Amino acid sequence: MQQSVTHLLATDLDGTLVGDEAALRALLRYYDEQPYNVVLIYNTGRHLCSALSLLSQEKLPRPDILITDVGTEIYYGEELEPDKEWRSKIAAWWRPAEIERIASECPGLIPQDIPVRHRLSYTVQDVAAVREVESRLKKAQIPHKLIVSSGRDVDILPPICGKGEALRYVLESRGWCDANVLVAGDSGNDHEMITLGYPAVIVGNAQQELLELKEHPLIFRAEKVCAGGIHEAWEHFYGKKSSALL
Repeated sequence: MQQSVTHLLATDLDGTLVGDEAALRALLRYYDEQPYNVVLIYNTGRHLCSALSLLSQEKLPRPDILITDVGTEIYYGEELEPDKEWRSKIAAWWRPAEIERIASECPGLIPQDIPVRHRLSYTVQDVAAVREVESRLKKAQIPHKLIVSSGRDVDILPPICGKGEALRYVLESRGWCDANVLVAGDSGNDHEMITLGYPAVIVGNAQQELLELKEHPLIFRAEKVCAGGIHEAWEHFYGKKSSALL
């Protein structure tokens, strides 16, 4: 039997939940004071070990669900049980050897050494390299999803993957689609989940790639940075003045 959920925060970590210590503690106290429980989903570009290190360093509460590696891995509960069905689903679309070969032929892409199975990551020196690798992958008809974040980080993923698709999968498989959800992010790899169709916040310190999103009533543009922006958006969507949404 699935957990009954009424409120849920799905948030990126670096530059979103994390980055302003005082605002983070204020947000966590605020959630503790609410008459409902807020389920936490951390949705990060970090790999598992790096994400866990950040959780420890910042003294973050353990999430109910941890999505890592730009949506390519999903872990549940205290034991961090991996979602094998999700792994199997995205693996069927993954052709890393061909992608690596093509990327190696594109000057300006520097491979990142990240211990993951369904993601290839690069640092970009020249935006022309991004256009070139994307063009070559399409010409070779290799299924993929290419995401540029912070103007320098390039992730190539299975085509059905990404932060938004992973979050959609979790919400649908858990039966949480009707919960009061807030999605929070600050950079390009958050674009997909910000535009998923749930109430969302672009925090005040967001990268330009998110600031360029079209205005939408479900996308709140916070003035405050990091966790302060999440707090601001939660009040906007689910605070006392928005009690009809509860």
